[in-house]
Parts: sequence; C-alpha cells; structure tokens
Amino acid sequence: MSRPYATDEQYERWFLAECCRCGRRKHKAGTWPDGYVCRTCWDGAVRTRGICPGCGQDRALPGLRPGDGAAICTTCAGFSQTLDCSRCGFERKGNASERLRQLGLGQIPLTHDAFHGPKPWRSAAHLEELLMASGILPAVDKYICSVQRWLPDHLVDIADPQHAKTIRFFATWRVLPRLRAQADRGHITPSIRQFAAEQIKYATAFLQWLSKRNTTLASCSQIDIDAWWAENSEHGRNCLRAFLNWAMQGSRCRRLLSIPAMKATRRAALSEDERLDVLGRLLTGPDTPRNLRVAGVIVLLYAQPLTRIVRLTVDDVVHDGEAVLLRLGEPASPVPEPAASLLLDYIADRDNMNTATNQASPWLFPGRRAGQPARPDHLSALLGEIGIPIAAARGAAIRQQLLELPPVVADALGYHDKTTSRLLRETGGTWSRYVAGDHTRSPAGWIPRGTGESRTRKPTSTNIKVRPMELTTTAR
Repeated sequence: MSRPYATDEQYERWFLAECCRCGRRKHKAGTWPDGYVCRTCWDGAVRTRGICPGCGQDRALPGLRPGDGAAICTTCAGFSQTLDCSRCGFERKGNASERLRQLGLGQIPLTHDAFHGPKPWRSAAHLEELLMASGILPAVDKYICSVQRWLPDHLVDIADPQHAKTIRFFATWRVLPRLRAQADRGHITPSIRQFAAEQIKYATAFLQWLSKRNTTLASCSQIDIDAWWAENSEHGRNCLRAFLNWAMQGSRCRRLLSIPAMKATRRAALSEDERLDVLGRLLTGPDTPRNLRVAGVIVLLYAQPLTRIVRLTVDDVVHDGEAVLLRLGEPASPVPEPAASLLLDYIADRDNMNTATNQASPWLFPGRRAGQPARPDHLSALLGEIGIPIAAARGAAIRQQLLELPPVVADALGYHDKTTSRLLRETGGTWSRYVAGDHTRSPAGWIPRGTGESRTRKPTSTNIKVRPMELTTTAR
C-alpha cells in the first residue's frame, strides 16, 4: 500500500520507472517479463488479440517474443500473471461485431432488454452504450442497466424459491425504483450502484440466515434482529435496513420490529501543512499524469468529491482572457496560478479523446466508455496510488475554506449550508456575527457586540466575491 506522504526521492522510487515498451519514465502499471510497463503500454498490449505465433491459439497477445518482437500470449511470454476473467476463468473476447450482424438481420430486437441477457456481459454493455451515445437507443443510466443485467443471475443462485420470489419483489419494487428516482434527480455513481447490489445480497443472506434458525421472514422476532445485528458489521446492518423497512411496510414481517439507528463515522482530515505538501507536489510534479494532477488539485483546493468532479464539463471552466473560473456553484470560484495554467493545459490535451465516440466529449475527465465520464472509483484508486488520500484531503480543504471565506462558500462550492455550519463549529469558528453588505467599508463585515443588529442574517451572494486563495507551490 502506498504511503500518503513521501519525500521526492521515495516517490520516485516507489511509483515511477522507465517503461520497457515506450522508454518513457512514467507510473508503473505492472511488471512483465521484459520489465516495468506504463499504463498506456499496458492498455494497448492487453487489447492486442489474434493467433499466437508460439502456440497457435486465439488469445490476447500482450507479450513480446525475444528476437523478432512478435506479439505472443501470456503463456508463451512467461507471464507470472494471467489476463483471465475472475468470473469465468477465461480471456474474454468481444463479440460486438456478431451482435451488430444479428441486429442488422433482425434476429435480436433493438431494445435495452436485448443487451441484458447475452454473455459476455461486458461486450454487450459496451455495444449498448455505443448505441445510446449514437442516439440509436434511448439514453438510460448505465448503472440501472448494470443492476438489471446482474439481478437474474443472482436470483438463479438462490436455492429456496420463496426466498427468490421475495428478493425479486424487493428488487423490483424498492431497489430499482429508488435507482430510477436517483437517475431522474441527477446521476448514479458507482458507489450507489454497488450499495444497491449490496442491499439485495444482504437481504438474501438474511433470509438464508433465518432459515438456519428455523424461522421465516413472517415470523422473525426482535430477538432475531438483535442477534443478526450483533453478528454483522456496520456496513451489513446499513445494507439490510432498507429490506427490513420494506418488509415491515408491506406486512411481510412484524410491523413493530425495532431497527437500531445508523452510526455515523467520520475520517480524520489532513492537517493544513499536510494538505499544502500534497498540493505542492501536484502543482510541481511533471511526472504525475496531468489528469490526476488536475483532479487532485480540485479536491485539495475546493473540497469537491470525485463523484462531482467527474461530472464537470469543459464549459464549467470559464476563461475570459485574464481570470480562470471553475463553476462548482454560484458564484463561480476563481482558480489561482499555477493551478489555472495547469487546468488550461490539461483541457487542451485531455485523455481518452482518440476514440470516435469521444472526440467531441464535453466531459472534463472523459472516460473510455462511449459518452461517459471517467469512473470516480477508478479515479480514486489512481489518486490513492500516488499518495492522495481523497477523504482526508476533502476534509482538510473544506475546513480551511470555511475558516478563510464568508458563508457564500456553501453556494460557491455546492455544499449545503447546514453541512458547512456544522463543519465550521467543529473547527471552532462561527458565522453568527457575519452580515451581508459592502465589506470593503468595514473589516470583514463583522458587527461589534451591543449594536443591536441581528446575528443571524444571511449574506447576499450577489454582493460577495470569493477571493482567490494564495497557493504555496513549493513542495515541502
């Protein structure tokens, strides 16, 4: 596991190496028989497929044969790792061309349901997203499609028919409607999709657990609930909560069961010195991929979650020739130098823009899938590999913003005012004496005690300008 904080020497030694394929010094993506390989060369090599000249099999050809440099399979190249799918145990190959042929001949209908059953599901999902990006299929949130594609396989694995029926009803009338409502309000993140699947999995496990205790959902008592709560983790309890509420509301179990309250946990934030250390490394580290530098800077400056960062578009970056603004809320937030130059340079040469479906992508962080932004969980993992602790960095950034800026920070950064008020109290600050108005005529707009003015007046955002933060660009 990478350490969040490291010296420049340690960072170079741990994360960077000369790629054996392209010769550039970049982040290590893995170690192959011919040496370290970067992410770009890794991706290109594993997508190479054909008849291996060594064994004559139709396989992925990431290896290189000594002597003539011909592409060969992992077995012939002597790889210590395989490219086999963790689910089926084989190298899967795409069958998009065959499915397109079937669509053209009318052998399968041009509907979303036609892509939810075929295997392998990844190629079917990829083709479905291409058709949605092209306007041939109506746009549907890909994570809803993902759950609908996964659910039938899960139901088949449930041995008890009554349990399978209950889980199917729960997924159909509780989980999927909640996902659709979330998609209508905004968008579904990978964590929301994962939590939806976890709710179904834990509901299934709970029914099986009840069977081992010779009881059913209808006869489940408070003793059973308490026993299950004691045996499982907080995550498991949170996942089961929705199923129990749904069962009680539908009279599928006793309505007077007591479900323990959810426990809130918070992670410790970085100190201000640690935040500036990481920020300085991102601003002055040319060896770090530029997309990771930009994403990390937005986290450390503006306390934005990655789920919101990946939904930013290039239109959210406003450049009038002098100042650079980032539209996270209202008003737009100024981007100080050298972060502004880094952001503009990145926009001019974004990643994943070479495919036909992404050449006109509006996303600030385009993904590899057609019409989709980068996945926040994937971006979080890459930032973690270079030592950027996202949750701790966000906590440090929002607390520093609240100490330095007026209450308009909630609107400017897209935070709820109750959240920012709570965080400010935790840092020892207060907004109780802050008022709106022309703050250039009095120090920071504070009211002296005893003036009789209200202490709870809210600021008028149109009269307040969010001042740029001063950046320390020297890595410590």
